[in-house]
Amino acid sequence: MSITAENKQKLITEHGRTEGDTGSPEVQIAIITSRILTLTEHFKTHAKDNHSRRGLLMMVNKRRSLLDYLKREDASRYTALIAKLGLRK
Repeated sequence: MSITAENKQKLITEHGRTEGDTGSPEVQIAIITSRILTLTEHFKTHAKDNHSRRGLLMMVNKRRSLLDYLKREDASRYTALIAKLGLRK
């Protein structure tokens, strides 16, 4: 249910602001989004897995907090990131 090291490294290079950037909000949001999508697929076959559902809700809340922070600090980076990840319409 987690992402592989190769996928994580790809997300870091794709969304990082500098080489090896793992702490920027863009990278953290991209990694969390990937994990959320994986868990969403998991719930299509395991609908009653409430323990994983709690983890999913925690990840969604963490992503929301990071998105709020990014929007507050730099709105242009926020709009670029949500367009890149396809989070909003």
